[in-house]
Amino acid sequence: MITLFRQIHRYYSVLIILILSVSFYPFYYFASRKPERYALLNQLRKINSLLCSTLIGVFFRFRFEVPLQEGQTYIYCANHTSNLDIMILCVLAKGRFHFMGKQELLDNPVLKIFFQTIDVPVNRDSKISAFRAFKKVGENLENGMSLVIFPEGKIDDHYPPQLVPFKNGPFRLAIEKNIPIVPVSMTNVWQKMWDDGAKYGTSPGICEIYVHRPLSTKELNIDDSDLLKDRIFDLINSKLIH
Repeated sequence: MITLFRQIHRYYSVLIILILSVSFYPFYYFASRKPERYALLNQLRKINSLLCSTLIGVFFRFRFEVPLQEGQTYIYCANHTSNLDIMILCVLAKGRFHFMGKQELLDNPVLKIFFQTIDVPVNRDSKISAFRAFKKVGENLENGMSLVIFPEGKIDDHYPPQLVPFKNGPFRLAIEKNIPIVPVSMTNVWQKMWDDGAKYGTSPGICEIYVHRPLSTKELNIDDSDLLKDRIFDLINSKLIH
């Protein structure tokens, strides 16, 4: 049962997200027209994410196992339980970065402009779509553009959420392109907003995010992708609240 406070907070949060999305849209549109403006687009995403979280009373507290290197290209792999997760990764990711996400996000009125431009949508049910998407992401990584991905592929239907098996693609890509992976544990974000908050409402508070030490892929080959996937899964899961 949703408490009245959590219900009111959800409606307020949705209103704030919509107002800021509309307010930022002209700037997003300008920055998304040319790839050379994508750095500006990401800065706008960071600013919007911080403004939005502050206004709804949700704050992000990052704990880093080691500092992340400036100028280093990474693949950020995080568990996925909340619509806040994208905001969090926009704040966390350094330098030039982009997201890879399910094709349905092209229908999302807030995220559509990004998945038509800087970000890469993928239809996981289509081998051709997946091949094209990972080819595009691979080219971006080679050009020094970090990747943000949720390897579960979706938000789990169970509440409280449990980490579900990862898709293999990101780990093969990390090995092929020799890109270090940053595992990210969204420790308690689901307690503030599970999925979009429709079932359990939302609440203000502090989201705890643990950023693990980046894992190098230099000494690995494609046959090690399953071992790498399992290692990342265990690391992320080790910090979660169930």
